Amino acid sequence: MKDFRDARLLDGGLPHPLFNDFPQRLSKRLQPLLVITILIFSQGTLAAEDGALTLESAMELTLAQNPQLRVFDFRDEALQGQAETAALKPALEIGADIENIVGTGNLQGIDGTELTVSVSSVIELGNKRDARMASIGARRGQLDAERQVEALDLLGEVTRRYIDNLAAQNRLTLAQDAVALARETLQIVQDRAAAGATPEAEVLRAEAALSQAELLVSAEESQLTYAQVALAALWGETNPTFESVTGNLYQIDQTAGFESLFSRVENNPFIMVFASEQRMLEAEVRLARTQSMADPRWSLGARRLQEGGDVGLVAGFSMPLFSATRNSGAVRSAIAARDEVEVRREATLLSLRTQLFNAFQNRQQALVTIDTLQTRTIPLLTEALSETQAAYESGRYSYLEWVTARQELLTARSALIDAASAALRHGADIEQLTAEPLLPPLNDQTN
Repeated sequence: MKDFRDARLLDGGLPHPLFNDFPQRLSKRLQPLLVITILIFSQGTLAAEDGALTLESAMELTLAQNPQLRVFDFRDEALQGQAETAALKPALEIGADIENIVGTGNLQGIDGTELTVSVSSVIELGNKRDARMASIGARRGQLDAERQVEALDLLGEVTRRYIDNLAAQNRLTLAQDAVALARETLQIVQDRAAAGATPEAEVLRAEAALSQAELLVSAEESQLTYAQVALAALWGETNPTFESVTGNLYQIDQTAGFESLFSRVENNPFIMVFASEQRMLEAEVRLARTQSMADPRWSLGARRLQEGGDVGLVAGFSMPLFSATRNSGAVRSAIAARDEVEVRREATLLSLRTQLFNAFQNRQQALVTIDTLQTRTIPLLTEALSETQAAYESGRYSYLEWVTARQELLTARSALIDAASAALRHGADIEQLTAEPLLPPLNDQTN
């Protein structure tokens, strides 16, 4: 079987520096995946040239400008505000009491009024402040994990739309080749008709075939334009500024075995987010438990006695009763939410295994199809077309047989484009599911 090799990393397989300042602080753990995926298509080109867009440039633009990632900055700002609030100690309260006003007898009017001014607050027990701050910190960790998941999803979508552009370019080239073949066919048929070797009807059929081939070019140009618009939309462009994308649709390699790939799935940010969520909910459990310890309230003030004009100090203390009992429901609810995470994680792993197996099997089938088409089908059909054309020109084969041979070759080449784009798309799905490249960099491989 032919060895299809992916384009490898340049500079010894090191990540490109542009990812060092990822605007949304994407985890560095994703960088090798992103760079390897990029260079499979850009073949080392780090910037668009002559209107050609690299996958790296597309990803950079998407990470910098896509609004789906920018919303995390606002969420982070909100958590920062909550952290500032959580770090505050209990507030001091000032109060005033007026007694013995508008009474009867000696207390009529304000003659017997007594004024008390006091300061009060709560004494937090059970490390409630630390628990609040830990809960906010865990939420920020959860937010970072969600940001990584969103970024990985976006980059996967960038890759898929980039592949669509690459495939559309190849289909347009194929349609243009079909026009060239149709023109060549028409010229040969016209020459034979002029020599009286073929009926005029075949000339008309050849002209109709050329017209249909030119119509297909127009359709493929429209599809390419749509693919370009869909790709540019990921970074907010309504009118694409690039004319083409770089890359080789057929540089594809075999991957590791399925079980080896599945062993990487647990490192996927989509799975790691459950660990972050579990840490966040564990902090919520600790916070809920701190509420079971009652916080005493104290007060201290001064009272002026109206009768003698004397001033005295007053102090107060109160303690809520049965706090642990009243808070037991909140603790139970927090524990249940925490324990649910592990169950959802296991269910997600099973779902990801099914998705990975589907992508793996489809990619393997696409690789077999590519190998068969490249090594057997297309070479045989190319030779057959040449022989059929020679036989037609010598009068041994009919026009229909020649056109059929030509169409069979074009159909096979179209199937090759479909298989190659499918293999790349399934490969991108595998990389997104595993959050790792399908193959190690060059410097990790033996020659």
